[in-house]
Amino acid sequence: METICSYIPYQQTGYFSKLVIDYLNNASQLQPFYEFQPNIEGLQQSINQRKNFKHRKALVETLQQQYEGLNVHEKVSANLQLLFDENTFTVTTAHQPNIFTGPLYVVYKIFHAIKLAEDIQQQLPQYNFVPVYFMGSEDADLEELNNITINERKYVWNTKQTGAVGRMKVDKNLVQLTNEMEGQLSVLPYGGELIKIFRDAYKEKSTIQQSTLHLLNALFGEYGLIVLIPDNAAFKKMFQPVLEKELKEQFSHKAVSETAKKLEEHYKVQASGREINLFYLTDNKRERIETQNSKFKIQNLEKEFTEEEILDELNKNPERFSPNVILRGALQETILPNIAFIGGGGELAYWLELKEVFKQADVPYPVLFLRNSFLIIDEKQHQTIKKLGLNNEDIFAEEHELMKKIVSINTNNSYALNGKIESFESLYNKLEQQALSIDPTLSNHVLALKTKALKKLTELEKKLLRAEKRRFTEQHQHIQKLKAVLFPNGSLQERTENFSGIYAIRNKQFFEDVKFYSVSLDQKFAIVTTLK
Repeated sequence: METICSYIPYQQTGYFSKLVIDYLNNASQLQPFYEFQPNIEGLQQSINQRKNFKHRKALVETLQQQYEGLNVHEKVSANLQLLFDENTFTVTTAHQPNIFTGPLYVVYKIFHAIKLAEDIQQQLPQYNFVPVYFMGSEDADLEELNNITINERKYVWNTKQTGAVGRMKVDKNLVQLTNEMEGQLSVLPYGGELIKIFRDAYKEKSTIQQSTLHLLNALFGEYGLIVLIPDNAAFKKMFQPVLEKELKEQFSHKAVSETAKKLEEHYKVQASGREINLFYLTDNKRERIETQNSKFKIQNLEKEFTEEEILDELNKNPERFSPNVILRGALQETILPNIAFIGGGGELAYWLELKEVFKQADVPYPVLFLRNSFLIIDEKQHQTIKKLGLNNEDIFAEEHELMKKIVSINTNNSYALNGKIESFESLYNKLEQQALSIDPTLSNHVLALKTKALKKLTELEKKLLRAEKRRFTEQHQHIQKLKAVLFPNGSLQERTENFSGIYAIRNKQFFEDVKFYSVSLDQKFAIVTTLK
């Protein structure tokens, strides 16, 4: 199969917020909220502030422990060794452990990290760059992580387990879900191979975070991707000074609140956090830590600590303390010698609120990149778009705009009244001048008649267009079907569909195409068309 790719500005898609577009355009009102520009100069500045990273030995040893028992690709082994080197830095993306990787954009953000690491390696050869996937395995939002959609069919893992999803165990229901997926995927050329990868990763009684590590290693290990599970005592020990500061001072809420007030002068604020932005983590619970009468309470666990007691608990069991979204980035940047973070629009929105949190935690703030986005169009969809007289880039427009364009291309009838409306305006302007010369008080009356007439003409033009559109019922149905598939539930394809449906047809060539068409320093939306 052959593929072609075109790129459009993110703004043209209509699916990204004003804040994200302004960030891409280097808007002056956003510049106070981040540290470095997303370009090679900004990356060099970020490198300069990360040169004194002090946890390399503990980082590598802990990662090696997490990879024990896996078939580790030589590129992963090489990158693990590179992390010992003081001239090695990471390029990181992050996501929760959605089953079977979740939506397509997870694949896209991973390849963005891989591509960016490769590209800046060429531009800054005096350093080494390693792509990292930072797993948000302590997330407890099961309803968000327990499902995938393959070619419009949704699969849901039903389980009664609670707490951090990463600590949950693969059970019979999840194994059965793989069997159900096999029925759909096995009829495709590479579906059987993919199901085997899934079964090898999701073995009964293994944790979701370990299964996710296994799966991502199998899929992306050949590209040198390092997968990091932060739910680990050694990693939390590195972060202990910040955890202690949060317990003692509740600094992060104050910091983010002050930033949010400034940011909301221009934009909708994403995250505000809590008085204490930490959870208490057990094998099956993730509960808020709250203060009441100078005590630290975990209500649902019926636990209560004095300050001295909770600091002692932190010292003995740092893995029991789980940062929420406000402090998760600081944890990531503490563990890794990281220079760049790649995230979606929502992630960028809350990271732009966190600069002061990083400053008060004494943790370096990385360069922020909006993750790559793709729209995948197959041969049949491409041909339909062509027959309608449209380009692939047009498909982002609203349905009524697409129909307006189709009608204008194909109709022999004139429904537009532009020239006629201008003639009426000219006529009423002359009448107004005539009225003024006879009786100035008649001017407002003529103006009212003009406004009423133009409103009626505009309504007539809309009715003519609607009538003409009704002659193109078949084309309208095609547009509706295309929109439903390419933009499910009115959202981007990448936010709903899983990679499996495409991978089962194209195998690793799909990944190679995504990697090839991924931009690194440029920020553009890719439209990839598969041709036979």
